[in-house]
Amino acid sequence: VQLVESGGSLVQPGGSLRLACAASGFTFSSSWMNWVRQAPGKGLEWVSAINTAGGSTYYTDSVKGRFTISRDNTKNTLYLQMNDLKPEDTAVYYCATAGYKYWGQGTQVTVAS
Repeated sequence: VQLVESGGSLVQPGGSLRLACAASGFTFSSSWMNWVRQAPGKGLEWVSAINTAGGSTYYTDSVKGRFTISRDNTKNTLYLQMNDLKPEDTAVYYCATAGYKYWGQGTQVTVAS
């Protein structure tokens, strides 16, 4: 199993980023997927989840209305569109499979002016 995140960067407050997670080695279309983040000096925080077909999505309260999770099962790729970014969104963002069994290596998102 391999999960490879990309798309992290330094962005100004109010900016946008789209993260991607390329999956391989398992049946991606059969797995719920998650985004989890870890801010500097803090623990892991679940951010969002999506069901297998992409029709049901879930978010932690702090990102509702700003972040959108999606997936393309034809490309085995998970996405996180992040809009109106805030300094408190600064973190390493990880994608993880259902039950958090497999994780990617993470991608750094820094929101600062």
